[in-house]
Amino acid sequence: MNRSSILLGVALVLAAICAVQLGSVIGKGTFDRADPASVTLGRLAISAVVLMLIARPRLFSFTGKTWLWMLMFGTTMAGMNLTFYLSIERIPVGVAVTIELIGPLAVALFQSRRFRELVWVLLALAGVVIIGLQSFRGEMDPVGVLLAASAGVFWGLYIIASKQVGQRVAGLKGLAVALMISAVLVLPLAIVPLTNAVAADPSILLPIGAIALLSSVLAYGLELISLRRIPTRVFGVMMALEPAAAAAFAIMLLGETIGPLELVAIALVMIASAGVALTAKPAHERVVTGTVGTIIPADESLDVRTGEITLPSEDDEGHEGDDSDPRGIDPDGGLR
Repeated sequence: MNRSSILLGVALVLAAICAVQLGSVIGKGTFDRADPASVTLGRLAISAVVLMLIARPRLFSFTGKTWLWMLMFGTTMAGMNLTFYLSIERIPVGVAVTIELIGPLAVALFQSRRFRELVWVLLALAGVVIIGLQSFRGEMDPVGVLLAASAGVFWGLYIIASKQVGQRVAGLKGLAVALMISAVLVLPLAIVPLTNAVAADPSILLPIGAIALLSSVLAYGLELISLRRIPTRVFGVMMALEPAAAAAFAIMLLGETIGPLELVAIALVMIASAGVALTAKPAHERVVTGTVGTIIPADESLDVRTGEITLPSEDDEGHEGDDSDPRGIDPDGGLR
């Protein structure tokens, strides 16, 4: 990989991170016109429609076991998004993203089972304890903290389900179906308030559409392109910037304030996340997951127009020297 290609890959990852977290902040900015459940349904439904049109999955071609995993994938996606949006209604976006990151971090560390990575557990735990103490002291909404923690649990389960779906369904097809399932699951909770919100102010569909395109479609596409240009270890370390990006956008666009202790907590979790990426044990079979959470094999390429995965040629330099997968899943199961 040449220097310009790597720099472009880094820029694309930063753009993907900004897209996701800008979407989160825009979501919170709409809560005065639409409740979190309505925003969740709008985001999932619009994303599902767009990706179903791109991937065009043949629904009757999947086996019963594949459908079960896609149902779990969609269920965890619905839970993750709904609890996250409910949490940022109560607590700062940067803090919520920090707490949520504990879910995939815990799965990564659990699957590692290496004593030397205990330091990352302790750092992340210290960050969570700081936030927990803030809620107990009444300086942060405890319900918001619990909702963000729930989003983290859903994210961890989501990663496990996404691995199984990624092994059975090519490219974007699994993500498209999972988004459709998640939208259907949220529908009973949000269809009435979303309908009322749109009836009162049809322009609410503009920011909700922007959230769907930024946080799902655009971010996923940017990550796919970037992963062809930079080592996955670099990609994983950069993913640790998500809490900082969320906090920065919330401060600039929403006027949120974050105290010194919250900044320390965010920094500790970011360091733990980057540490896991840097010390992750290389895997022989690697798949990569990013801000969107969906996976593709790291040594294969994806045609986003057809959703088909193809193997690279032997002289493909796209992954040369790429000996680690910070957000990949080992063949024996689990995020690394």
